[in-house]
Amino acid sequence: MRIKTNLVALAFLFALTTSTAAASNAIAVNNPEKVELTAEQQARIDALKRRVVEIKGIDRSKLTKQERKDLRAELKEMNKEAKAIQGRGVYLSVGAIIIVILLLILLL
Repeated sequence: MRIKTNLVALAFLFALTTSTAAASNAIAVNNPEKVELTAEQQARIDALKRRVVEIKGIDRSKLTKQERKDLRAELKEMNKEAKAIQGRGVYLSVGAIIIVILLLILLL
């Protein structure tokens, strides 16, 4: 009985902790800080944008399955690179929330 009470208390503690983490994450997503880019970084972002427009203009119905897969992978890589250049990364609080939820499911 005491173990069950401790688990419930721990669950409430984690629930309160994740709610504040989620709130701070939402604020960070809605108000991203402006990062000043160098001329080289801005040129790379412009090149990535041009390539995305070029890919969107391609008639994908004429491509093979492997070519479509390669284009999709290229777009994902360009997206990661653009986020890295602009200073937007993965928020650790989202991962922490997932871990806490998984732990709660396993414990209860």
